[in-house]
Amino acid sequence: MFRKICNFLMGLLIVILLAVAGILIVPKLVGYQSLAVLSGSMEPEISVGSIVFIKEEDPSQLKKGDVITYRLSGDTRVTHRIVEIHKEDQTILTKGDANENMDGSPVPFQNVEGKVQFHVPYLGYISIYIKTPVGIAAGCGILILIILLNFLPDIICGEENKNRDKGEKV
Repeated sequence: MFRKICNFLMGLLIVILLAVAGILIVPKLVGYQSLAVLSGSMEPEISVGSIVFIKEEDPSQLKKGDVITYRLSGDTRVTHRIVEIHKEDQTILTKGDANENMDGSPVPFQNVEGKVQFHVPYLGYISIYIKTPVGIAAGCGILILIILLNFLPDIICGEENKNRDKGEKV
């Protein structure tokens, strides 16, 4: 019975890890870029801790209401909704759903990284924290737990079998 419980828990952990890995890796293989959402400017539609998956799109094909990700400066990216498109200036005005005012400056077409295709709530927390020392320790802890769940039944049941065999021979 103990062996069955350990095998079930180990299988469950592996399935969860494979599902998370699949959600994070497969979209990248088919051309999506994934980014974790760090602020609540797009709530309630896209909450903090979500992962957004964006696909590169020609800015001239975008329309009002699309949610885009653009480069603000350096490595800073923003995901907001298009309010207006000025094709003659090649700029876009954006606004976060939770913000009362539009963003301060127009976004040049060349800063648009892509259009948000879909998002997965809470998964961003994993991608953010797995890179920290605590996240690395948690990942190692999960691997150790899987190893323990694999070998623990043999250790415990092996000791019980040895004790039972000794008791029967006496």
